[in-house]
Amino acid sequence: MLQTIYDYFWWDKLWLPNSLTWADLEDQEGRTYAKASDLYITLPLALVFLVLRYIFEIYAATPLASLLGVKDKVKLRAAHNPVLQAFYTSGSKHPRQGDLENLSRASKLTVRQVERWFRRRRNQDRPSLQKKFREASWRFTFYLIAFIAGMAVLVDKPWFHDLSEVYKGFPKQSMLPSQYWYYMIELGFYWSLLFRIAFDVKRKDFKEQVIHHVATIILISFSWCANYIRVGTLVMAIHDSSDIFLESAKMFNYAGWKQTCNNIFVVFAAVFIITRIIIFPFWILHCNWVYPIELYPPFFGYYFFNVLLWVLQCLHVFWAYLILGMAHKFLTGKLEQDERSDKDETDIPDDDEEEPTKNGTFSNGHSVQNNNHHKGD
Repeated sequence: MLQTIYDYFWWDKLWLPNSLTWADLEDQEGRTYAKASDLYITLPLALVFLVLRYIFEIYAATPLASLLGVKDKVKLRAAHNPVLQAFYTSGSKHPRQGDLENLSRASKLTVRQVERWFRRRRNQDRPSLQKKFREASWRFTFYLIAFIAGMAVLVDKPWFHDLSEVYKGFPKQSMLPSQYWYYMIELGFYWSLLFRIAFDVKRKDFKEQVIHHVATIILISFSWCANYIRVGTLVMAIHDSSDIFLESAKMFNYAGWKQTCNNIFVVFAAVFIITRIIIFPFWILHCNWVYPIELYPPFFGYYFFNVLLWVLQCLHVFWAYLILGMAHKFLTGKLEQDERSDKDETDIPDDDEEEPTKNGTFSNGHSVQNNNHHKGD
């Protein structure tokens, strides 16, 4: 039965144009093609990235945080209370009014004291600024290096300047060594993000992040197996370009460099809109929808790849809506509540429960929203 499932999954007519088979994409006459087995290396690469990240955060990100003045807030710890702790771990971190009254009677505390205890307890679980800075600096470093490497790989290729070249000779397009490493490194990195997402700072768009990472991994993997490598490299480069500014804005935000953070956020918003709301749909999606059917009749793999790209575009629109809303309110001075933090943190800070220290805010007191838009956010 497993063999039957395997045969149906790799059925030529599903993933390739009708006139071709997988045998046509076997290495021959000095031409090398992408293979599904190549992707096995991405899992050990993901583990390498996790180790590199651990070393980077200790020996690079932590000293950089100290250099930039990233300081954690001093949090008041909740007093030991078995009744409240039991409810906190097994019930809700935000008890309702009825729960507060019941807990007040059970713990022999006033309702106000119970509310204060839960605020302090939530604050204990909230990740520190240094932890968030280390995460942002790691992603910034990768996206910067990946974007520079991507440009080096792509800038001399004809399909970088003329999208009609993307599908010239498709799918019998030889794989270049630079394309191989570009793909494997990007995919390994996204596996590492998915492996760590449960342990990283949990954002309000956590579900969208998971969807994004899974869609990215499927998209990169499928584009490799079906030899959509040229368009795949373009998609990856487009996404890395705006992520650089997002992560750097968050770094300066956590460091309390308000004006620098504000300026970078504006640049990020502009680059995001240009690359993901203009270039991606009107160039990349158009290219992927029009040029293949000039060569072959539509087939399942063609539709499947386009559906994945449109799922990615829907996430782009979702994040663009949030970004533009915040940018508009920020530029008009109408941002009166911590909307950026609301999208970024698991809990809203309670100023009366924490001693003030240097923190990452905008000049109007609002922190940067998180959006891990990976590729394919």
